[in-house]
Amino acid sequence: MSICRKSLSGLLLTCTLILTGCVSIPDNIKGGSALPQQDLLRVMNDPAIYKGQESRFGGKVVNVKNLNGKTRLEIATQPLDDSARPRLGAASVGRIYADIHGFVDPVDVKDQFVTVLGAIKGTEAGMIGEAKYNFVVIDVRGYQRWHLTKQVMSPPQPIDPWIWYGPTRHRAGYWGPNPYWGMYSSGPAQVETILTE
Repeated sequence: MSICRKSLSGLLLTCTLILTGCVSIPDNIKGGSALPQQDLLRVMNDPAIYKGQESRFGGKVVNVKNLNGKTRLEIATQPLDDSARPRLGAASVGRIYADIHGFVDPVDVKDQFVTVLGAIKGTEAGMIGEAKYNFVVIDVRGYQRWHLTKQVMSPPQPIDPWIWYGPTRHRAGYWGPNPYWGMYSSGPAQVETILTE
């Protein structure tokens, strides 16, 4: 019985390590604090409180302006997932200006998805079309450009009609019919769009 418990706990530990390994944030946008500020609405409501705080925001770059010594990205922000990628299809939460030190070619970032990490500098008045807008400004320390990739998701496959029943306290192991056989129907594969590094 204790061997089964050890095997089960080892299996659970392995699964946990695999799952946590899948959710990783790229080093250039990890940050120094445990959880950088990501709530743009909260920052927009009272930007003075958050000035200087480390933040992480991401979304689609809608405009790029090259200035002397820096490049300013206008980003329509979206909520981020556990790996700091913008959630595709999510509505924009608001706009930010992300100031990157040095020159970034607009063709590399315009209409691309990015995540930026940096200190909140405050707000700056600007325009979205004909409307006045107060942009939260971020002094970018690191950023990650994401690539749109299509991924084929296979449907669940039918479970094998025969299965190995391992030994238990009351019986020896044996091959036998699987009581769950035929419960899954395999339909057509689905194609989904995801963001990758």
